Amino acid sequence: MTAPHAADPTSDPARRAEARSRLDHLCARGTRFLGSEYALLAGAMSWVSERNLVSAISNAGGFGVLACGAMEPERLAEEIAATQALTSRPFGVNLITMHPRLDDLVRVCLDAGVSHVVLAGGIPSGPVIRAIKEGGAKAIGFAPALVLAKRLIRLGIDALVIEGSEAGGHVGPVSLTVLAQEILPHIHDVPVFVAGGLGRGDAILSYLELGASGAQLGTRFAASRESIAHERFKKAFLRANARDAVTSVQLDERFPVIPVRGLSNAGTRRFLEHQAETLRRFQAGELTKEAAQLDIEHFWAGSLRRAVIEGDVENGSVMAGQSVGMITSEQPVSEIINELVDQAIDALIRQEERARHG
Repeated sequence: MTAPHAADPTSDPARRAEARSRLDHLCARGTRFLGSEYALLAGAMSWVSERNLVSAISNAGGFGVLACGAMEPERLAEEIAATQALTSRPFGVNLITMHPRLDDLVRVCLDAGVSHVVLAGGIPSGPVIRAIKEGGAKAIGFAPALVLAKRLIRLGIDALVIEGSEAGGHVGPVSLTVLAQEILPHIHDVPVFVAGGLGRGDAILSYLELGASGAQLGTRFAASRESIAHERFKKAFLRANARDAVTSVQLDERFPVIPVRGLSNAGTRRFLEHQAETLRRFQAGELTKEAAQLDIEHFWAGSLRRAVIEGDVENGSVMAGQSVGMITSEQPVSEIINELVDQAIDALIRQEERARHG
């Protein structure tokens, strides 16, 4: 006679409550800093992270972040007000440090009572960080290396995001696995959020146990039900595997290409051809070095909007992280967040089981 299977320990309500309490303890610094139920910071994605998605994430217990991108101050003020009309919970605004009107955009955020400002696309200056803090908001920055993390802390940053090359959009050269080992053991002054390739709650748990205060996710939310991205954009995510999310290739070191991770398509193949043709024209004396560089940089102008809003996923830029391979359906934001939390709780219960039974 076959022995009955032992009951699944992850289905025991008492053990789930105990594991949830441990998870809350691991996330406590992150949730206190964000003011949200979960230490899940949303990655800011241009054209995707607008009022609907941001408010849905905050309403579901995460922390939504508006992507300002190239918006002018008046347009940003409208989007903040529209988001505040959809949620009473805290959310942040992501500003690009190279924006020519950065100071005005900071003022818009402060005047609107935005609680957190995320500074992306470069190392923010001390005066900008000070202006945010003196205005009553928290400043969050990105640290792609330990030396930069320490520099930002000296400048007064309130929290850091360390984003691995697995992420979608503009990325650095180092994986989150390496960044976490390089930075987490040495940075204790401020909360550190991990990002890049994260698609499951048990993976997030492993970084919390290394000392992270929370996690930032973008790709999973981009394909959510509340995302305004075109159906063809979302279907491209559902079809994709991790290996389909590749970084843009640079053909010649004289003409730098900022690495961007997105799904390989006709546009990415044409970009290589465009670089080769531009290089040929430069070498033939038809273009100056400056004109050739501009020609390469302008290739993708408007292409993200073409993919996200118009649904041209063959010629547009379909920015996605390598976690895109874990997206198998278009889920509501609340379901995504609950799934991540449940996976982390399951992992904690299984850890305890292994400890009990050796």
